[in-house]
Amino acid sequence: MANSLLTPSIITKEALAILHQKLNFIGTINRQYDDQYAQAGAKIGSDLKIRLPNEFTVRTGASLSSQDVTEQSVTLSVGTQKGVDFTFSSQELSLTIDEFKARYIEPAMAVLAANIESDAFSMSKDVSNFVNGVGSANSFANITKAQKELTLGLAPYGDRVYMHDPQSVVDMLADTKGLFQDSGQIAKQYKEGMLGRISGFDHYENTLVPTHTTGTAAATTGYLANGASQTGASLTVDGGTTTFLVGDIITIAGVNRVHPETKADTGVLQNFVVTANSGTSATSLSISPSIVASGGNQNVSGSPADNAAVSKLGGASGADWTDTLAYHKDAFCFATADLVLPEGVDFVAREVMDGISMRIVRDYSISADTFPCRIDILYGYKTIRPEIATRVGIN
Repeated sequence: MANSLLTPSIITKEALAILHQKLNFIGTINRQYDDQYAQAGAKIGSDLKIRLPNEFTVRTGASLSSQDVTEQSVTLSVGTQKGVDFTFSSQELSLTIDEFKARYIEPAMAVLAANIESDAFSMSKDVSNFVNGVGSANSFANITKAQKELTLGLAPYGDRVYMHDPQSVVDMLADTKGLFQDSGQIAKQYKEGMLGRISGFDHYENTLVPTHTTGTAAATTGYLANGASQTGASLTVDGGTTTFLVGDIITIAGVNRVHPETKADTGVLQNFVVTANSGTSATSLSISPSIVASGGNQNVSGSPADNAAVSKLGGASGADWTDTLAYHKDAFCFATADLVLPEGVDFVAREVMDGISMRIVRDYSISADTFPCRIDILYGYKTIRPEIATRVGIN
């Protein structure tokens, strides 16, 4: 008996539900900006300005000290369209929705979700906060250090997530099994291998958690700041002969982190992440965050001194590690946009679920009696507030 339930809407809803289930990283980050794309009309490359919180300085005493308010924002571009294509016969339209889902939708959504998540995980290289567990298995101590980093960045206490790779889950289960937990949590650990909520984080497992390999610079890089009083996102350097890669994490001697609100020197070196690959004997390094030594957006105790030493975190030349990730959901943003519904095809449908928009288009080949089908999603992603995330490097 032909299955009359295989309508465009039913197939799209089933596909979107499966995709949503498989996007466990994207499912834990901010997706609140999607509707603004739909209102403006979706075009590849469309930009959205996302405002960041304003920061101010505090005066002491009765005298007015006026300060300018400089609005800060980041740009999120919807520039990536990905999809899965397949063809089925008219006979296969007689399948029930469960059969169709198992044969076509689930495997298609699995590979699409993996590619989207892999793209989104590249945002980890925007994060300069770092818990250096390189050379060791993950541990409960690393989790508490990650919690500290988010708290120092003033991340809200709710919606904090820790994303593990499978080996990290194995290590954490072994390290936390002797700690006090309620009986339900212990049962989940032993029966299902679930970590649940530990040390203020909801813990998840993802096989796509990225690795990072550094450039050839050693921990003592040989590079020095070339000139005093430098500010901004580019550091002029000299003296070195090795390379840096995007995602490498460095410190600059004498340039300390400050408290985000009081601007008091914490006595701890500020981390910077390299944002562009550099060749041997580089004369400048692109870094994030920008060096801001005064004002409401101040993030360091002062600009580097001339010849201040540049050091690299995470090990020796060409070191590599797994970049497990701890973050508040507002550290990152993922946005999708509604794709156009073309006319003159067999069927077309578009559905939105929890901020993710998907389109399915199906046509008909009269010569082959088959139905070419495409499933598409148009999306963009951006690191919004890297200060409320931290990488935890482990091996």
